[in-house]
Amino acid sequence: MSSPDPQVRAARNLTDPAPESTPEEKRPRSPRGRGPVVAVTGAATGIGELLTAHLAASDAIKQVIAIDERRGEVTEATWHILDVRDPAIAEKLRGADVVVHLALDLDLETDPAARTAYNVRGTQTVLTAAAAVGVHRVVLCTSAMVYGALADNDVPLSEDAELRATAEATGVGDLLEIERLGRRAPRAHPGLNVTVVRPTVLVGGTDTALTRYFESPRLLVVAGSRPTWQFCHVEDLVTALEYAALEKIDGEFAVGCDGWLEQEEVEELSGVRRMELPSTVALGAAARLHRIGLTPSPAGDLAYTMHPWVVSVSRLHDAGWRPKWTNEEVLGALLEEVEGRHTLAGRRLGRKDATAAGAAGATVALLGAAAVVRRARKARRRI
Repeated sequence: MSSPDPQVRAARNLTDPAPESTPEEKRPRSPRGRGPVVAVTGAATGIGELLTAHLAASDAIKQVIAIDERRGEVTEATWHILDVRDPAIAEKLRGADVVVHLALDLDLETDPAARTAYNVRGTQTVLTAAAAVGVHRVVLCTSAMVYGALADNDVPLSEDAELRATAEATGVGDLLEIERLGRRAPRAHPGLNVTVVRPTVLVGGTDTALTRYFESPRLLVVAGSRPTWQFCHVEDLVTALEYAALEKIDGEFAVGCDGWLEQEEVEELSGVRRMELPSTVALGAAARLHRIGLTPSPAGDLAYTMHPWVVSVSRLHDAGWRPKWTNEEVLGALLEEVEGRHTLAGRRLGRKDATAAGAAGATVALLGAAAVVRRARKARRRI
């Protein structure tokens, strides 16, 4: 067997490792107490893999049921291989006390319609199946992006602030619908509780429009905007999800580093200079580039680099949780992670393209592509 992903090793280091158990397909480690049986969907990759490894190493967890479309590396869990949209998932959840639903597709390159179909149908199926077999809590993981990035946001936002996001940014429409399903589920299924976890800018093996922002040769700043940055390292998200699984906290809450960084602090810490553009130019070009398929990110993603959307994490603090990472430390980890990658306007470039773009090429590329679009449209109108 190949060695586990570095993120899985990191998750296992969050607690003392449990003794190795039998590698047999369906045989979990022996129960070690009266803790809950926790099922994790999306358990073979990403945050799901990290959480599965972390819970499997915890003496506070009786058993981990891992569900994904392929078997993962965590041999201590009981694995079930199926699509979360399959109603047969109900039988796989039987006996679980808590389900942590992490089988979401937020990949920038996924077709938006297919992404929404998977995310919404999967969440509906998991909530219905969990209620049918007597699971008493489902934990959903969305994002602090659901609050929306707006110029008049409080800094920081209260965790019970109105959700003012729109569906214009990548995956945010799906997350809003997932939260709506989570609010409806306890009314439709009495006895089922739903906890919603909203991480801030997630860092640690992630690839989002917000992490790609730091892959550019210049940090795009829209004139007149006030960017603020609050990060969340995946290790902190894992421990926050563990709190939810152990029912140390419920309801809806945010998770992230304490405080935030202003754009000027980010530039000073990163050593990456800004390029400043008028809002009409930046937003118009971003919309056109996405419309013709040159970039994966819609113009709505740009709002989250323009306006504040940092959130208080007081509910986790009140429950006794503390982040292990600071914003400065997570930014440093992100910069190390993206070193050698080159992105312009959200589109990854090969080394040859990046060299051609040069240090000051981001502005030229953005405006030049927009000009190409305008010329193409004029040409079509003349035909």
